[in-house]
Amino acid sequence: MKKLALPGADGVTLSVQVSENSDAPPVVLLHALGDSAEDWGAVAAALAPDFHVFAVDLRGHGGSGQPGQYSFELMCGDVVAVLAGLDLHRVTLVGHSMGGVVAYLVALAQPVRIARLVIEDAPPPYPRTRPLPDRPPGQLPFDWAVVPAIAAQVNDPSRRWWARLPGIIAPTLLIGGGAGSHIPQELLAEVAELIPDCTLVTLDVGHNIHATAPDQFFNVLTEWLTQRAL
Repeated sequence: MKKLALPGADGVTLSVQVSENSDAPPVVLLHALGDSAEDWGAVAAALAPDFHVFAVDLRGHGGSGQPGQYSFELMCGDVVAVLAGLDLHRVTLVGHSMGGVVAYLVALAQPVRIARLVIEDAPPPYPRTRPLPDRPPGQLPFDWAVVPAIAAQVNDPSRRWWARLPGIIAPTLLIGGGAGSHIPQELLAEVAELIPDCTLVTLDVGHNIHATAPDQFFNVLTEWLTQRAL
């Protein structure tokens, strides 16, 4: 994987890891809060023979800029800018946790570009009470300011984005982590009912499915991609 530095929505520079298979269909990977494109390493390597893989460091993470301003909307704008800058079309967009919420918004904002959507254990923001963790000591691989900013949006009593889910036209695969995940799995079932063309698969391994059970995750992903061939 080579690294590119690409402009985001408002001047922030995004680091994007790119595989070599440039003639293959594009897959874009979006990571969770506190992670980076490196978290997708095993999945990206497994996809690379058949896909042109782009793993994005979302703003404030990894090699991307740390502008101090963070929200799901800003991250969505960054991803849209990357897709436009790379002139990517018929994209398979994969997002985990925070990256999954960003992926929902990108699919709504770019219905022509996003051909298939894959969400790993993430509903849109919903009412919840999770205390803000203390900042770990020492240097971090991401900007800690992302945490309170995203936590404020995640704890959303209005569920304002749920009403937009029926507007997602891309075939969607939703992979839930089962009883071991902190995400209420009944919310994922609700998401699957709201998105017009959505397949829900549960792998009972917890929230970090692609890291905990990479082979299972990859098998579910590639079987669905084959069924939903472009």
